[in-house]
Amino acid sequence: MSLLGVGDVRRLLDEVGGTARRSLGQNFVADPGTVRRIVAVGDLPAGSPVLEVGPGLGSLTLALLEAGHPVLAVEQDDRLAELLPRTVAERAGPSAEVQVVCGDALRVDLEELLVGPPGPWALVANLPYNVAVPILLRVLAEVPQVERLVVMVQAEVADRLVAEPGGRTIGVPTVKAGWFASARTLLRVGPEVFVPRPRIDSAVVGLTRRPQPDADRDLAFSLVERAYHQRRKMLRSTLGGLVPIEVFAAAGVDPTDRPEQLGVGDWAGLARALGGADGANRAGGAS
Repeated sequence: MSLLGVGDVRRLLDEVGGTARRSLGQNFVADPGTVRRIVAVGDLPAGSPVLEVGPGLGSLTLALLEAGHPVLAVEQDDRLAELLPRTVAERAGPSAEVQVVCGDALRVDLEELLVGPPGPWALVANLPYNVAVPILLRVLAEVPQVERLVVMVQAEVADRLVAEPGGRTIGVPTVKAGWFASARTLLRVGPEVFVPRPRIDSAVVGLTRRPQPDADRDLAFSLVERAYHQRRKMLRSTLGGLVPIEVFAAAGVDPTDRPEQLGVGDWAGLARALGGADGANRAGGAS
C-alpha cells in the first residue's frame, strides 16, 4: 500500500486550502516509517477494529488498513472528513474497511458508534495536542468497548500519563488515566516527521484497561483536583476541610504528604474511607 510522504501530505493539504487549522491542533504525520512503527508498537490483536480520532489526511489510517485493521475515523474538520474516503479508495482500494464520521470526538456518542465488528476495540490516534487529554479521558470513562489505547501526544503529556508517585511530572491526568488503565511510553517521535512542523517532541503512549478501584470515582477525582490545585501544600492543608484526620488514618495516607506522593490506590482509599465516614455520620445523626 502507498502511504503518505511529505509531498503527498503537502499536495492533499493544498486541495483543502493549503493550511492546517491551528485551532484544531492539526499537525499531520508525513513519514510512512513513523506510522508503521506506531501500528507495530501498538501490538494490537490481528484484525481488531480501531477507533481513530483526528485522522487528518489519512497517514495513520492507511497504516492501520495496511495492517488489516478496520477503521472508524472521527474527524472534526469537514474538509478532511470529505477528502479522506477518496484518499483511502485511491491508495487502499474501494473495498477498504473504513468509515468516516464528521464530528467532534468530545461531543459525538462514541459508544453508540462502535457497533461494528464484535470483540474489543482499540483507539489508535495522533491526537490533536489541544484536546488530547480530554479525549483520552472521555474514551476511558465512557467507551468501555475500547480496551487498548495507542495515542500520540505531546512528549510532556506522555510523561505525565506514565508518571509514578513521587516524581515531579505526576499530576491530575496521571491519576485519572491510571484509574482505568496502566500506561507506558512506546515510542518517541521528533518534530521532523510532521507537516507543519511543531516546536515540541511527541511520544506514543500505550494504555491497557484494568479493573477500576472499588471506590467512588467522582469523590476520588474531586479530592485529586482539590489537592493538585495547590500541589505544593500538604494534604492536611488542601483537604483538611473535607477529610478528617481519622479518615487519613483509615486510608493509610499520611496527611503531611503532598499529592504527588500518592498513587491511584491511595486516592481510592481516601474516597472509600471518606465515604464510609460520611455514611457513619449520617447513620449516627439519624439514630
